[in-house]
Parts: sequence; C-alpha cells; structure tokens
Amino acid sequence: MRSVFDAVIVGAGPAGSSAAILLARAGWSVALVEKQRFPRRKVCGECIAASNLSLLDALGIGPVFDSVAGPELRKVALMRGDQTIIADMPESPDGKYRWGRALGRETLDTLLIERARDVGVLVLQPCSVQAIEGEVGNWHCAVRTAFSKTTLTLHTPVAIDAHGSWESLPSSRLHSRESRSVSNLFAFKANFRDTSLDEGLLPILSFDGGYGGMAVADGGVTTLAGCIRSDYLGAYRRASPRLRAGEVVEALLNNQCKGVRMALQGASREGAWLAVGPLDPGIRLGAVDDPFRIGNAAGEAHPIIGEGMSMALQSSWLLCGHLLGTDQPQSIASKVWQREVGRRYAVEWRHHFESRLRLAAAFAHLAMRPVFSAPLVALARAWPAILTVGAKWGGKVRCAADLALIDRLTPIAGGAAESGDVPFRDARPSGLTWH
Repeated sequence: MRSVFDAVIVGAGPAGSSAAILLARAGWSVALVEKQRFPRRKVCGECIAASNLSLLDALGIGPVFDSVAGPELRKVALMRGDQTIIADMPESPDGKYRWGRALGRETLDTLLIERARDVGVLVLQPCSVQAIEGEVGNWHCAVRTAFSKTTLTLHTPVAIDAHGSWESLPSSRLHSRESRSVSNLFAFKANFRDTSLDEGLLPILSFDGGYGGMAVADGGVTTLAGCIRSDYLGAYRRASPRLRAGEVVEALLNNQCKGVRMALQGASREGAWLAVGPLDPGIRLGAVDDPFRIGNAAGEAHPIIGEGMSMALQSSWLLCGHLLGTDQPQSIASKVWQREVGRRYAVEWRHHFESRLRLAAAFAHLAMRPVFSAPLVALARAWPAILTVGAKWGGKVRCAADLALIDRLTPIAGGAAESGDVPFRDARPSGLTWH
C-alpha cells in the first residue's frame, strides 16, 4: 500500500469527506482516516439547510439525497412551556432548493465516504490517528487500524484536521480533559417513530438549563436532540436517580415543552439515547494553523441554530477553493504558499461564520436561562416573524461556498456515483501493509 499522499485528512464526517472528494476530483492523491465504522448513529440535529443542497449535488450525492431525505422544512417554531409559536422558514434564493431537509448521519456520512472511494480516495476505516508530527509541507501521520496493533506512517505535504466535536487529535486531548466545568453542555439525541410532529416543521426547544430541536428525517423517523448544562443535568438526575441520563432528558422535555409532549404521544423510541460532550462552542481556527482545520475542528456554533452541517460542508469548500486556486505553486509542499492559503482561508472563514457563532451563542443563552427565555417567548408571540429573521441571520439561505470550484475539477467518468446510485459497502480496509 502506498504511504505518500498529496493530502491526508483526519475525520470522514461531512467536512472531511467533502474535502477529500474535492481534492481527489482535482487530481490529488488523498488518504481519508476515520476512527468509526460506518454506518453509525451520531448525536446531531440532522438538518441540512437549503444553502447546502447544491453542494451535495456538486459532490455527486444529490440524487440519492433527494430520494431518501425527509420532507422540506418550511416552518420554524419556538417551543417553551405551553407555548408553541410558528413562523415561515425563509426561502433560499436557489431556484432548485428553497428549503432544507433532514437526513440521518448514518446515511449522509456513508453516502459521502462512498463517494470519496468512488473518486479514488484511499479510505482507512476504522483507523485512529496516533500522532501527527513534522511541519508544514512535510507531515508524518501515524495511524493504527482497529484490526491491528501495528501502525502505518502516512507522509504528506498537506494535512487537514476534520475531526468532529467529540473526537480530538492527540495534541489536544489533555486540554479537553482539563477544561471541564459545571457550565459545560452535554448533548443528547434519540430517534422516534410515529410522532405527531408536522413533517414540515422545525421546532426550537427552550427549557431550564438547555435547548434542543426536532425534525422529521428519512424514513419518517423524528430526531429529538438537545443540549443541557452539566449542573442542571446533575440536579435533574438526582431528582430521578432510577433513570438513565437520556431518559432524564426525555422526561424533562416532556415536562417543560408541551409541544414535545404532544408530538411524542403514542410514539416509540427507536434505539437508545445517545449522549456526548462536553461541547466546546467557539472559534478554534487561528491565523496560522498546523494542520489546516475544517468543520468543527475550525469552529463550532451552539447547535441551537442547526448550522453545524452547513459550517462543515461550506468550510471544506472554502479551504479547497484556496488549495486549488489559480496561484497553486509548482510544489504544494511550499511552506510560504501553504501559510498564505491558511491566512486567506482564516479571513474568509471568519467573514462567513463568525457572526453566525455569535448569534448562536446569544440565542442559546436566552433559550436556556429562565430569566431571559420569558421575554424571548413574549417577543416571538408578539412578532412571530422574528423567528424567520433569526433563521435567515443564522445562515439557512446563505452559502459561503463558490460552486465555480467544480469547474476546475477533473470529471469522474461513469461509475455509480455519477448517476446518483451510490452503493453502501462494508467500510473496512483490506489489503493493507502495516509495519
């Protein structure tokens, strides 16, 4: 097996797989390293804003997405206590895709990683990163497969960090363990069948100590997801010591949000509650980053605005747009060129996403603090259109990516993915030579 690549990408979520597809389409040799087996459930609200659907088309999975995703999300709501305020979701200016839809991560992530395989990306899965050493233009990435105790070292001039919210590179694990506090947020998610939630409705949930959301995704499955502060979660668990953490969250949502209680009447939960955390909302992208960062590795918004997948997909396009720009040098190992790419990418990333993170943080704190949530509900009740405006400000109809990037890529002739028929395969590495 080869060990030298033009780019090595760590993490095969929407950001990492998208970047791998774009670079491979441009003729780069790419290795994509993913720790988890696919398909797998993941804590996520699973809503994909309309601003991203043309990107999925360009990546080659649009037809499959259209055939399996949940219904168009045409309404947004705020639910707290007995109140449910409903408003129109803003329409995207894209003539083909006017509203977003929801799709389970077990489906979306598998579609994207299979598409990466189809365009020539070497996918190492399940495979964990042990260390990334070296410097810009000369990286050495030590990886270990789940089926072996030996390691393989990948060599590359371009390294891209696309790990998700709950994973970290070895260099940042100690910091993540030391930075916990009572105000940390933990995220939960469960799937339900036979709910009475309006298929076109995207509710935002507000309750004491947390916030959440619901949406009908593929197969008619309703996703219920929420985030709750560590101190509030501890207090709620002490009040119900016989319940597991996810069951405590479900009882809490039923108790504090009438809209949730009504939607779940007669419904059945499919599988167990998933829980992860703590969240670390904020900007992690620096003016100079080694390696490059995309997705949640670059920055993470409070999930209340449901823009995590938008930022993942669009940040990969922003970075690849610079990597594949017209000023590409004779050698992509050039440290000067990579530093300039990183600088321009960081400026553009902040331009598109920094305000989104600030809005999400403000909205999250309003929603989960009782002293602020009452005025918020009163404002929304008096002026429901504020929800439409908020969704627009949050990025639901604005895309940071430039679709003209596709014009610079090498077409992939034939193949199932070109027709939208992306197969699901066993995502296990085979025929590898480890040492």
